[in-house]
Amino acid sequence: MRTLVTTSAVALLLAAASPALAQKSMTGGTGGSAAVGGTSASTVGTGGTSTSATGGTGSSIAAGGSAAAANGRAQTGVSTNKGNGPVLNSNARAQAHEGGTFSRSHTRTQVKAGEQVGSTTKTMSHVPGSKPTMSTTSTTAR
Repeated sequence: MRTLVTTSAVALLLAAASPALAQKSMTGGTGGSAAVGGTSASTVGTGGTSTSATGGTGSSIAAGGSAAAANGRAQTGVSTNKGNGPVLNSNARAQAHEGGTFSRSHTRTQVKAGEQVGSTTKTMSHVPGSKPTMSTTSTTAR
């Protein structure tokens, strides 16, 4: 009888000490734009991942960009792919130029299922004869 009580007490302590699986979600993203002299470029990237109480994971990622030039050339490009293991990646690029004046933006986002969401946006604009204007924005959720 004494052994039974001790075993039950140990089992009860272990059950109380072990954490229950909790649902966990995280999201993140960045975006930015640059504009100068009739050109503009903007990009954005966002992602999210969640883990259920039973340990299953789900993830999503999205990206986009736009560019415009009054009398020049503008182009955008967006790609998303599944990396190694449970990883999603996206790249969004946009640039516009008129002669030597240009604006560009680049956003890179990565989602590691159940672990992390990270995103970085870099922008730059330039007029010939002046110093370029640059900016970087980053975020990471764990």
